[in-house]
Amino acid sequence: MSFSDVIKAWESDGQYINILGFDIWYIDHNPSAQNTLCFLHGYPTCSFDYKDVLDKFPEHRIIIHDHLGFGLSAKPLNNEYKLKFQADIALALYQILNLESFYLFAHNYGTSIATEIMYRENAKALNFKIIKYILCNGSMLIDMSKLRPIQKMLKHNLLGPLVARLASERTFVRNMKNIWYDKSKANLPDFKILWQLILHNNGRKVLPQITKYIDQRFQHYDRWIGALEETEKEVLILWAEDDPVAVIAMADVLEQKIKHSTKVTIEKTGHYPMIENVDSFSRFLKAYIP
Repeated sequence: MSFSDVIKAWESDGQYINILGFDIWYIDHNPSAQNTLCFLHGYPTCSFDYKDVLDKFPEHRIIIHDHLGFGLSAKPLNNEYKLKFQADIALALYQILNLESFYLFAHNYGTSIATEIMYRENAKALNFKIIKYILCNGSMLIDMSKLRPIQKMLKHNLLGPLVARLASERTFVRNMKNIWYDKSKANLPDFKILWQLILHNNGRKVLPQITKYIDQRFQHYDRWIGALEETEKEVLILWAEDDPVAVIAMADVLEQKIKHSTKVTIEKTGHYPMIENVDSFSRFLKAYIP
């Protein structure tokens, strides 16, 4: 099966819905299941990160969507890609799907969307119940983050568009391998598909703008880290311990800041545990949710 065939098959597993004026692609897997688990994916990838996770949870309804500017969702050229707006989209989707309660998992970029949602929940502004949060390898503590050079260049006002134009599959694969624990086992076919999903529908042109999420983490640090400190919900800190970007020390600090937290580490695993070590990732996650 060619890469384009894989992407078409993946696209056909989900559907599009117009939310706040934009076409958002999502999967509603096993919708008749009693318990629901919603996933928020990371940067610069998309819901395809979780393709091997879906079948690990046969007793759960799983909902994943591509954020605006990512994967198969719309990628408008003149958008600020605010994380608060990404939270608006996620919450609107959950409302449309008539969710009443669910577990919310967030990785990487998605953790800042989750903390924005948590902020609103603390303010009693949600119409549904989030049972527990799961935070995974996200640089919410942005001052501790070990940003990759490509991230710093892409978010630069002048360099960003040039770097995006010059970016290639080869550089993407190399950067992905560099955040793997065992580089010899890096999933090159998946990387190539993820690259095609980044390019899909003007993706190269919006890369500089979506990368500015890093600046938003500084701008809203007190709001989002404050939400973590104030929440009364149980939070699982599920962390791949060999991540060179969202380093394990972040998990230790988060455990101190969050009142009702449990920290679980996944050994010998890099930044994308749901791809690199899906069995351990799923096992630890299953142990936390019924």
